Amino acid sequence: MTKIERAPEKLVLQSGSITLMLDKGTGKAIMLRKLLFWARKPLERSLSEIAEVRVDTDVDPASRAEFCNTMLRMHTGGAWKLAAADKKDAETTVAAVREFLGTG
Repeated sequence: MTKIERAPEKLVLQSGSITLMLDKGTGKAIMLRKLLFWARKPLERSLSEIAEVRVDTDVDPASRAEFCNTMLRMHTGGAWKLAAADKKDAETTVAAVREFLGTG
């Protein structure tokens, strides 16, 4: 389950070892990642670079299990994924990010 912390100027999303911080004060989106016990270099983008926020769904061909993620696609062509527990969790996270960014 994605943990969501809301404040007027900041939105923090945490799923597993990934933390995504959206900060209107600095105008930045920062993704913090860990690999085992080591923190990896943070990824940083401007909030204005976020082109689309959507639910990304993949289906495992062998088991037909559905995996859902929150996808932030950038104008530059890159994308960030944040794992979700299920489709409802991903939809809730997408709605929170869209509301924060005002893309609704």
